[in-house]
Amino acid sequence: MKIFYLNNPASGNKNGVKYFSLINQEFDKQNVEYKSVQTEHAGHGTEIIKNLDFEKYDAIAVSGGDGTLFETINGYFANKSTKRIPVGVIPIGRGNAFARDLDLYPEKWEEAIKAIVSGKTKHVDIGFCKTQNEQFYFINILGFGFVTDVANTAFKLRALGHLSYILGVLYTTISLKPFHLVLEIDGKKIERKNVFVEISNTRYTGKDFFMAPTAIIDDGLLDVILLNKLSRIRLLQCLPKIFTGEHVKLREVECFKARKIKATAIPHKLLTPDGQLIGNTPIEIECLSKKLEVFIQ
Repeated sequence: MKIFYLNNPASGNKNGVKYFSLINQEFDKQNVEYKSVQTEHAGHGTEIIKNLDFEKYDAIAVSGGDGTLFETINGYFANKSTKRIPVGVIPIGRGNAFARDLDLYPEKWEEAIKAIVSGKTKHVDIGFCKTQNEQFYFINILGFGFVTDVANTAFKLRALGHLSYILGVLYTTISLKPFHLVLEIDGKKIERKNVFVEISNTRYTGKDFFMAPTAIIDDGLLDVILLNKLSRIRLLQCLPKIFTGEHVKLREVECFKARKIKATAIPHKLLTPDGQLIGNTPIEIECLSKKLEVFIQ
């Protein structure tokens, strides 16, 4: 087996630098042939994988978080190689939601390497999104509304560390304005006064948000979670339930499963596919059933 290993040195609060040498050492222990490369800037992972000659390798290994995996899959599906190779996820990022659905965890990252070397795989679903100006793939989740506004504010305050997210929640709650949502789910149209939309392939988002408890990564469907109009106080009361998945029982929450989704928001909303801030509504999304082969334990 020959592996192409991609590492994001900035992942996990820049712990990716430390893990790079440790993972290389583990590959050496496993006695496999590999080539290792580090990303140098945002979007570099997509460039590297897009231009990789798949014919020279049997697998891709990626160490980082959900953002690194987002870059990898977008490079993967832009790659012109005829040969398709499986992808192994080594979770070392701040958010490892997709890896979690594979029962792979940062504290046991060596198990992810052993899974790659063992060669056992499965095919999982991928989300494909088109906006008016661009298109991209996502493997974990795509959201807009309150969740994206929080992420956008937290990104601007990222120098404050974990405090940035708390401040993002407070600021976005104070300025909360439900928006008009038109959603088409497999041809059925609904309209709502909405606070946020999350379209999930995996159960978790980020580190601990149990956003879509019934999501399955290989069922050919995406889970759609809507939080509809509510007061600021009620919003703050409801938010902690996302950690346990109990939010899906709230009267303000609706859940659907879909293969194809169209969404329009007034005003237009910024998107967060796999934690990135890219694109705006209106959007068209399709679940690409079992489109990617990944390594599992």
